[in-house]
Amino acid sequence: MILFFFLVSSQIILIQSGQEVKKPGESTRVTCSVSGFDLSSYGMHWIRQRPGKGLEWLIYYYTPSSNYYSPTIQGRFFASKDSSNLYLQMNNLKQEDTAVYYCARDTQ
Repeated sequence: MILFFFLVSSQIILIQSGQEVKKPGESTRVTCSVSGFDLSSYGMHWIRQRPGKGLEWLIYYYTPSSNYYSPTIQGRFFASKDSSNLYLQMNNLKQEDTAVYYCARDTQ
């Protein structure tokens, strides 16, 4: 299984951790480091794009008590954040999790 993580940028800077190769059943954590805004003031999204497919929304994360997960990954993927990093913990990886994963800041 190959997972790719790329730079996503706009007026703010979001830098994600690099490419990883994992096998089905394994776990990994992706880090999205941010600058140019206060991460505690914004909700963040995790989105992915599988090979040959469109964008797929996965997670909205603001606080531990304010978050939403797509049913497709609920119970396996978990988001968290600290003062300058957003994290995506992915457990029990499946072949269909092969994708480019993006973090994105909410507009509000």
